[in-house]
Amino acid sequence: MVNIAYFEVPADNVGRAKKFYHSLFGWIIEPTKTPGADMKTMEYQDIITGEPQEKTLNMGGMYKRQMPGTPFMPYVMVEDVDKIIAKAEKLGGRIIMPKMKIESVGDTAIIQDTEGNTIGVWKPSMA
Repeated sequence: MVNIAYFEVPADNVGRAKKFYHSLFGWIIEPTKTPGADMKTMEYQDIITGEPQEKTLNMGGMYKRQMPGTPFMPYVMVEDVDKIIAKAEKLGGRIIMPKMKIESVGDTAIIQDTEGNTIGVWKPSMA
């Protein structure tokens, strides 16, 4: 069974969103250290939601919204991104962002379900 592995929060104003989530939940939100060409343009931030607890998620990201209406996005950790996106299409879903490799992070893709919801899939790199 797969589980939520990561989430992303798009924001029109990253500073305002950081203040909101930090003040509301106490989350630590800092500029990412993950290398990537557009991370600076996206104002990408890493989110730590607290101390890791068994079977819980304690990390995510926040970024400058690139398209209107971009939703809050969970990522599911999978063993094979190619198999999952092929299966999603077979079940009536769509590929929103094809498989892409992110240095030191792994392979990722974004799919849309039959109801129009988006979800990311991620296979971590074995660094």
